[in-house]
Amino acid sequence: MLAARTGTVGSKNAEEALKLRKQSVLSLGSRERALKSSSESGKEGRGRAGQPQQHARRLALLRELEMNWYLRVCELSHEYTIAYTTGMPHRNLGKSGLRVSCLGLGTWVTFGGQISDEVAEQLMTIAYESGVNLFDTAEVYAAGKAEVILGNILKKKGWRRSSLVITTKLYWGGKAETERGLSRKHIIEEIVRAMTHVINQGMAMYWGTSRWSAMEIMEAYSVARQFNMIPPVCEQAEYHLFQREKVEVQLPELYHKIGVGAMTWSPLACGIISGKYGNGVPESSRAALKCYQWLKEKIISEEGRKQQVKLKDLSPIAERLGCTLPQLAVAWCLRNEGVSSVLLGSSNPEQLIENLGAIQVLPKMTSHIVNEIDNILGNKPYSKKDYRS
Repeated sequence: MLAARTGTVGSKNAEEALKLRKQSVLSLGSRERALKSSSESGKEGRGRAGQPQQHARRLALLRELEMNWYLRVCELSHEYTIAYTTGMPHRNLGKSGLRVSCLGLGTWVTFGGQISDEVAEQLMTIAYESGVNLFDTAEVYAAGKAEVILGNILKKKGWRRSSLVITTKLYWGGKAETERGLSRKHIIEEIVRAMTHVINQGMAMYWGTSRWSAMEIMEAYSVARQFNMIPPVCEQAEYHLFQREKVEVQLPELYHKIGVGAMTWSPLACGIISGKYGNGVPESSRAALKCYQWLKEKIISEEGRKQQVKLKDLSPIAERLGCTLPQLAVAWCLRNEGVSSVLLGSSNPEQLIENLGAIQVLPKMTSHIVNEIDNILGNKPYSKKDYRS
C-alpha cells in the first residue's frame, strides 16, 4: 500500500529441513571465508571501496543458498521457479525481503478508462504468464473502477494470491473532504501510524510512498523509528529518459541510509518515447483525450520538439541492439540497479508484449551504450557521491 502525495515446507520432516538449512548456512560460511581469503590478497590500496560489493555478493549468495534449500526441501528444481521458466528477473523491494518482478503492470488511465474489461484481462494474463508478479493500481484510478476490475480479474483467474504483489495508493478518493487525503478519517489515523495499523491488522504487508520528497520520506522514517512503528520500504517515482534527478540522485541516498527502494512509473513518459508523437498527436492517443490537454501541450511545446529530435538520435542505437525505441527506454530504466521494479502501462496486448521484450535488451545495456545515450540526452544529473562504489 502506498501513501500518495498531490514453519517447515513440503513433505520433509522438521528435523531434516533444519539439517538442510544448517548445511546451507555452513556452505555460506565456507564460501564467505573463501571470498574473504581471496579479497584480502588484493585489499591494500583499495581501502573500503570494495566493501559494498562484497556485501552485495554475500546477500546474493545467501539468497541463492536459501532458494537451493527451499527447492531441496520441496523436492523441486530450478526449472520449477517462475523466474526460470519465464526469464523475468526479480529484485528486492528496497531492502525489504519482498521479491518483485523487475517489470510490473500499472492500471493508470487504461483499466476502467481507455480499455475494456476484456482487454484488461488479456493484459493481466500476458503479464502474469510472462513472470510479472507486481500489479499496481490506486483508489483514484477511474474513480475506483480500476481496483474493482483488477480484483475481479484476479478472482476469475484463480491465481494463487501468495504469488502476487498488489499495490494501491491512497489520497485522491471521493469528492467529499473526508474521502480524500491522508487523514485519520480517510485511512484510520495519520500516515505512519495509520500504515502501521493497516499492516498490523493484516490488510497490507508493506507500505511505501508515492511522489513524496526525500525530506518527507526521511521524516516518515524518523517518526516510525521514534515511536516504534513501521517505516516505508519504497517510493513510487516518475522515471524515464527525460526525468532523472529524483531516482538517480535523491533516492540512492535514501536506499543506502534507510533502505527505501524505487518503484518507477511512466518509463515511456506517457507515450512520448513510444515514437507515436513524432508527427503530431494522433486522434486515438492519450494526448488527444480532453483530460490530457496538459500532455498535448507538453508534446507540441518547444521542449517537446527537442525531445523528439533526441529520440530520433537514439533510434540508431535501438536498431544496433536489435530492439525498438520503447524497449530501449524500458531497458535503460532497468539498467539502474537502484530501481526495484518498472511499472508498464499498456492499452493493448501488442504494446505490452513489446515492452516486456525489454528484458532481452537489458544484458546489452553496457556502460558504453549507457554513455552513448547520456551523450545524446545531455541531462545526466550530477551526484556528489557515487553510492554504487
